[in-house]
Amino acid sequence: MANGKREAMGKGIRALLSDIAETPSTSSVGSLSGRSKSIGEVLNIPILEIKVNPFQPRVEFDDEKLEELAESIRIHGVVQPLTVRRETSGKIELIAGERRLRASKLAGLLEVPCYVRNASDQESLEIALIENIQREDLNALEVGRSYERLIEECSLTHEELSQRLGKKRATISNYLRLLKLPPDVQNAISDQRISMGHARALAGLEDVLLQLDLLHEILSDNLSVREVERRIASLSKRKPKAKNKKKSSSFKAMEEKLSSQWSTRVRLNQKANGSGEMSVYFHNEEDLQRILDLLQ
Repeated sequence: MANGKREAMGKGIRALLSDIAETPSTSSVGSLSGRSKSIGEVLNIPILEIKVNPFQPRVEFDDEKLEELAESIRIHGVVQPLTVRRETSGKIELIAGERRLRASKLAGLLEVPCYVRNASDQESLEIALIENIQREDLNALEVGRSYERLIEECSLTHEELSQRLGKKRATISNYLRLLKLPPDVQNAISDQRISMGHARALAGLEDVLLQLDLLHEILSDNLSVREVERRIASLSKRKPKAKNKKKSSSFKAMEEKLSSQWSTRVRLNQKANGSGEMSVYFHNEEDLQRILDLLQ
């Protein structure tokens, strides 16, 4: 990442941690032995005394990368102190640095250097979210969920969030739109089967069935983002046919449910006498066999 971009992304977290001085040298790190957990100091705190952050936005941790970090900690120690806060009960709660905490456990450490600061629940949430957003290995959905939590739980406007993160409002809006995509598309994002570019293009479609149909084409035909955008542009140019009868909400719900379960487009058409027909789309013989296997 370019230095300018990294600097812009760091503005938010630096603002939140503006009262934190530069990381003290090892010689200035204190110990809990015989002293209180002092706010504003860096102390070596036993790992077993640290509660994990309930506001941690990251759900999954890469075991291989954790082991790599643990090996680095075995050799060099914990270079950057964790950030914790003292609760009114006297317990120590992690604000930022869960990867370092987990890796330190793997490395066999009994205690880790921690900066103890005074933070409310909202500040703790905000710091944890922003620190995670600024990581480069988050998938697009994790970023979107973090944006959503910052807006809803920290009462931030899109403009305030934009300023804190050093990102354009349009970028934030694009990530938030991903949260409205159907589960199948979201799973494809999380599993890294489709890129952010693919997801952003699909989010531009209002029809859930079209989103699912195009998702399957992306996966089966290995479509590029540009190819997906061209197909969507072609769809938007088609004039919609006049509908004789508007489908009921229950019928549309059934269509969406079947489309999601079978990962393809399903259409239900009901006649005036109550009878009807169901159309199931498939892209090739292999795709047809996949659907037939699901029906067995």
